[in-house]
Amino acid sequence: MTSLETALLAVKALDGKKGINIQVIEISDISVLADYMVIATGSSSTHVKALADEVEYQLDKAGISVSHIEGYRSNTWILLDYIDVIVNVFDNEARDFYDLDRMWQDGKPVDISGVITEN
Repeated sequence: MTSLETALLAVKALDGKKGINIQVIEISDISVLADYMVIATGSSSTHVKALADEVEYQLDKAGISVSHIEGYRSNTWILLDYIDVIVNVFDNEARDFYDLDRMWQDGKPVDISGVITEN
């Protein structure tokens, strides 16, 4: 599975649990951290945890194991590191505060309109 396919599978998992404002940014040309950064928001700390759990479950089901997880106890920002794909799930305040969308603005936005459902 390519890193883009992994990122899109994470998007499907986030969308399936009603993740808010899901974004995928290709960062392979500007960073050695990963190929793709996935960013999503949950409506509460419980929702943030449920979103992260669903990503981990769906990717594990596809044979992709998470390398590292950060922030699981805080439930305001959970980071799932899949080496080539980093998934960030925030609550509203943390997403505004850390503003990864702006931090990675030099990356290439990935069109995920064919992957997510319309609300």
